[in-house]
Parts: sequence; structure tokens; C-alpha cells
Amino acid sequence: MALSGVRVLELAGLAPAPLCGMILADFGARVVRVDRTSCPVMATDVQGRGKRSLALDLKRPSGAAALRRLCCAADVLIEPFRHGVMEKLGLGPEVLLQENPRLIYARLTGFGQAGKYAKCAGHDINYLALSGVLSKLGRKDENPYAPVNLLADFAGGGVMCALGIVTALYERTRSGKGQIIDASMVKGVAYLSSFLWKSQNLGLWNRPRGENLLDSGAPFYETYKTSDGKFMAVGAIEPEFYEQLIKGLGLDSDELPSQLSFTDWPEMKKKFVSIFAQKTQAEWCSIFDGTDACVTPVLSFDEVASHQHNKQRSSFIKNDQEDISPRPAPLLSRTPAAPSLKRDPFIGEHTEEILLEYGFTRQEIAKLYSDKVIEFSKPKANL
Repeated sequence: MALSGVRVLELAGLAPAPLCGMILADFGARVVRVDRTSCPVMATDVQGRGKRSLALDLKRPSGAAALRRLCCAADVLIEPFRHGVMEKLGLGPEVLLQENPRLIYARLTGFGQAGKYAKCAGHDINYLALSGVLSKLGRKDENPYAPVNLLADFAGGGVMCALGIVTALYERTRSGKGQIIDASMVKGVAYLSSFLWKSQNLGLWNRPRGENLLDSGAPFYETYKTSDGKFMAVGAIEPEFYEQLIKGLGLDSDELPSQLSFTDWPEMKKKFVSIFAQKTQAEWCSIFDGTDACVTPVLSFDEVASHQHNKQRSSFIKNDQEDISPRPAPLLSRTPAAPSLKRDPFIGEHTEEILLEYGFTRQEIAKLYSDKVIEFSKPKANL
């Protein structure tokens, strides 16, 4: 795979950092998740695919020293803590990069390493708010709303951080040097919204929130409920696509107002609501499938893997526990991702194996274990 041979240490965290590590693992990196000791049986990381787990107490000097040693043989460190936490542990980038100048030190946080909120707690909705993006999300006459925690946590955080890591790894092939990545979810999701910024002069966002072309204002860019309680998604923006939508709905465009007549949008939306409610989702699919009307079913998680298009693309996979999840993307022609189909690791499951691989002796491991600096998921590990 594309990232085969890349050694990654991922300090256990919530949501975005685990996604970042999973992306790297899916494309071939050997990812070690460094978990806290004395953790509950249920790990918070549900994105542990392809990773191994090392349970290590970083608050103990010998635990911090062990991580420093691991970093000497690693290519990438992903750390998700608030500003200053790693420095207090003696594990800041100025220490680790001095000991391993080739290390890519990726710092993935909400507010970043500097600024007024750098040391503050926050969640996706807060980062989304501070980026300006949240102000654009929501229907007319309603409060702005966050689309679960996909945008800031995962897109602006985990994915952007993975992009930064791969970019830094590529640059290292020329310079031989590592560097620090300041991956802020606020800046990441703001960058993600570049189109919104750069399209302001096109007139796409001149009207109040919820009344524009792409924010639920237009009747031809909207979701509609069907007679069986399901939904269809409509995205017929271009005139030729809109014409096919109108035809599929059994309407005559000559008898309708212009597609871009803003004042007629509310009434047109009511008309579309009434028509879509007259047929089931399957019936609408039989009408629109194979056309360019840009009308598709809104699939539930229970339906999506069995949909014909997704089956033909092998877009979803099952692990050895029969759990379904999306296949890694994008698809590379020569070196595609080959995600692990094994269950996610238990906390501390691979502690001994990893330490041996990184050069620790059995005696050193036994000392760390007796001092309760490390943990095994299987106490009867062969020491």
C-alpha cells in the first residue's frame, strides 16, 4: 500500500485524531494507538481499524521516557491534547524533534496552538461557529444548526491533519527533515469553506440564510418526503437537469414560472412537496434512475450498503464481526487501500509486541509492567 513502512504513533483521543490515524492505517501505515492505562473496558475510539494498542501512562516519568524512545523510531506522532499538555510532560516538539529530526509532529486541536482560545475546551459546534461556517447552515427563520459533528471534527480536523501528514512526509523525501503540523479544526473547516468565500461575488449568497440556491431556498435543491415516509434528494441546478426534473414530476415547464424566479420558490416548493408525497421512494426511483434529473433516494444506514450502485462499487466492507463500514477513499489504481477486516484492538492488547518491535528488552518491559507504567489486555503476557 501507498504508506507501507510508515510508523505512526497516535496518542488516544476523541473523534478527529482516531479518524486521522485510521486513514493512515487504511493506506498501509503501521499505526500504534498509545492508550491511557486504567481505562474503562470500553474504549472511546471506534475508529481503531488496522491499529495496534499500547497502554502507557504518560504522566509517569518512565512512561514519558518510553514514548520519547518510541518517537525516536517513529515517522509520525499524532497528538490531540490541548495547548501546553505535551510540554508539561516533557514531550513537546522541541524535545522530540531534537531527538528525531525526521519526526512529523502532528498537533490536532480545535483552536490551534496559538490565539485567544488556544487553551480552551470546545467541540465541533464551537469550532464551526468560530470559523464562520455555522452562520451559513440552517433553514429560513430557524437557528443555525450543525450537521452532526462531521464538518469541524472530521473534515476540518481528521482529514485535513492526514493531508498535512502526507504532505510533510512527501516533503521529507527531499529535505530529510520532519516538521510540526498545527492542525486546527477552526482553520481546517474555514479552509474547507473556501468556495463559500470565493463565490460571494457570484450572487449565490446574496439572500438571507435559507433563501439561497444551495441552502434549502431553491425548490430544485431540496429533500422531499415520499408516500411511504422516506425521502428523495433533488439537486437539479442546471436548466437541462431542471427540465428533466419537471418532466419526471409530470409537469409542463411552459406552465410554470422561471426556474430562477426567487419570489416563486416558496410556492414551487409547496407544489413539489405535494407531488413527491403521491408516490413511494421506489416509484420515484423507477422514474428518475438513469436520468440526469439529479434525483436520488435518501438512503438510511441500513439500506446504503445494499444499494445497487454501492454494491457495484464495493463501497462498503464487513469486518470479522460482521460490522459494516465504508471502504477507504479515494481509490488508488496501483496501490489501493486494503483496510484491516479484524476487530478493533483492545486497550493494551499489543503492548508487549510493540515495545519489543521498537527495541525494548523483555527485562525493560517487565520493569515497566511491575511499576504499572504499562498494561496488557492479557495479564498473562509471556514475559
